[in-house]
Amino acid sequence: MSFSGLIKQNALISSQLSRGIQTSAILASVQSGRYKITPKRDRPLTYEMANPPHYIAHRKGWNSWNTSNLRGELRTAQCITEDAFIRKFMTGTWHSLVLSEVIIKRQFNHIRIAALIKQGISSRKMYFLIGYTEELLSYWLQCPVTLELQTITDPKDVIFKYI
Repeated sequence: MSFSGLIKQNALISSQLSRGIQTSAILASVQSGRYKITPKRDRPLTYEMANPPHYIAHRKGWNSWNTSNLRGELRTAQCITEDAFIRKFMTGTWHSLVLSEVIIKRQFNHIRIAALIKQGISSRKMYFLIGYTEELLSYWLQCPVTLELQTITDPKDVIFKYI
């Protein structure tokens, strides 16, 4: 085989190899944190879900407001596990009534929890669940907890768009 034939064969092999190998950087990927579009476009998204993560602090806020993520702060891991516990407890206690993301705001020793709740139960049960949630979370977390809930009559009012 001649020298020019070897060069052509080598070029052919290298072009075939480059087709199967991903050469773009992983940081160039822009799909993380986004919801896939369904074929019938019937998946409802709230405003929080519709905006991708890079719009935090521009179009939407953080779901946890605290200062434990700053450099040199204590209790970072404890705050993260407490926030996960609070979210699980809220969705379990207010079963099928929480329509939005649970927002947790920490100010000094006080925790405020905000959410949108469906008007699916009587006011007596609502007040009982508010007191029950505040008392148990205050006892377990050893700090005052306040619920800031807003009720919504129609769950479709929370839907921002369908994808």
